[in-house]
Amino acid sequence: MKTHALVEDRRIALLGVAGFAAALAAASQVAIPLPGTPVPITLQPLLVVLAGMMLGPAYGAASMVLYLVLGAAGLPVFAPMGAPGVMRFIGPTGGYLLAYPVAAFVSGALVFRLRGFTGRTLAAAAGVLVLYVGGLAQLAVLTGSLSRAYVLGALPFVAADGVKSLVAAAVTRSPAPDRAG
Repeated sequence: MKTHALVEDRRIALLGVAGFAAALAAASQVAIPLPGTPVPITLQPLLVVLAGMMLGPAYGAASMVLYLVLGAAGLPVFAPMGAPGVMRFIGPTGGYLLAYPVAAFVSGALVFRLRGFTGRTLAAAAGVLVLYVGGLAQLAVLTGSLSRAYVLGALPFVAADGVKSLVAAAVTRSPAPDRAG
């Protein structure tokens, strides 16, 4: 079965996987806490969807898995607030983190199907939506309420994440049609 990849040279692709994991780790260190929610504002959603859109679905997801493995091993790649290591996955931001590979995969797969700036924006927004599904699912379990989870984990971020989707679309390009099939 052929997988979509934007990077054809495997060595370059592996550098991209490591590069996006490192870029996400760096971006994670800038986390702005918001009063009333355990979820900070970060550039993480932007980097997650960019990984998929720039590397393709498989390599994009692989870069997110690498990031999660590094964080689970205790390396300081996660945002500086919250439990260390693997314990981060059971906290209030764990659902978002666990959704990273799926979000990168979805945005990477959709960028092959949706053409132009609007298509790239929709691909990025779909990846962000996957992050919300993961994050809100965990927050709903922790708070006992889906509506409370939405107020804590989505409502304060929707506008900023919409802008991040536009930025992702602006800094990427649509794959050539012959590589989309």
